[in-house]
Amino acid sequence: MAKTRIAIVGLGKIARDQHVPALAASAAFELVGVASPHNKLDGVPSYGDMEALLQAVPHIEAVSLCTTPQVRYAAARFALQRGLHVLLEKPPGVTVSEVLALAALAGKNSAALFASWHSRHAPGVEPARAWLAGRNIRSVTVNWKEDVRVWHPGQTWIWQAGGLGVFDPGINALSILTRIIPSALVLKHAELRYPRNCETPIAASLMLADGNGAPARVELDFLYTGGPPQWDIDVDTDAGRLSLSKGGGEMRLDGEQVVGLSGQEYPGLYAHFAGLVRGRSSDVDISPLQLVADAFLCGQRKEVEPFVE
Repeated sequence: MAKTRIAIVGLGKIARDQHVPALAASAAFELVGVASPHNKLDGVPSYGDMEALLQAVPHIEAVSLCTTPQVRYAAARFALQRGLHVLLEKPPGVTVSEVLALAALAGKNSAALFASWHSRHAPGVEPARAWLAGRNIRSVTVNWKEDVRVWHPGQTWIWQAGGLGVFDPGINALSILTRIIPSALVLKHAELRYPRNCETPIAASLMLADGNGAPARVELDFLYTGGPPQWDIDVDTDAGRLSLSKGGGEMRLDGEQVVGLSGQEYPGLYAHFAGLVRGRSSDVDISPLQLVADAFLCGQRKEVEPFVE
């Protein structure tokens, strides 16, 4: 079977670290071009924007959009209108309405649209989902804490409107949570802490509840310097405690590590996208973005010290 010819749009850190290696190892995709205003990829035709790329490199069938969120909608719309299949890095858009509009456009043009949540492809996520199915959840605790200066050095777009701030990493936790919890989660309360010189929050505390009223407390911190990052989810149930750590990379039941978990996020993400492309179907789950939008909509705002890079 011939490989799908795909291009990367936006060659930043996440594209170089994750998308390029995953595509190089993919049996389903061939990376044939890059569109990025400031960066080029050795050995791959690279152009300053998508329009120039599509004119120069014929027969591109799909694009992987790794741009900053603020420009992702326009790029996705441009591609979908030309019948290209589109993978959206997380978050899939700045607003919920953007993503819903793209989903409708993909259907109209018989193109695949994948609002990808890479953390859902961590090896512990699907086993956790299976174990929690049918169990009575009593409470959930999420600690998602990292140092922005280490993981996003110099990326000022994060602090601009639409950049999400602490929700840029925090939405990874919400993407896992909305995947493994059997019932829908709703936001009950939120406190967002904004540096005086930023348009997005640097920390947040959320209180969610599942469909049976079980509480889920989520603590997000983008200035955590107390050690290695904390990317942890604990779920207390009537059958014991399930714990996911290392961003879903490890799963424990009552403290005992579950053996046999292996795999990487981005190869699994592209394997799923390949299936969508074959079927010209879409996977657009907005539930993680919806929870973030709800937090911005009704969260209490607290001002904190200015952020210094």
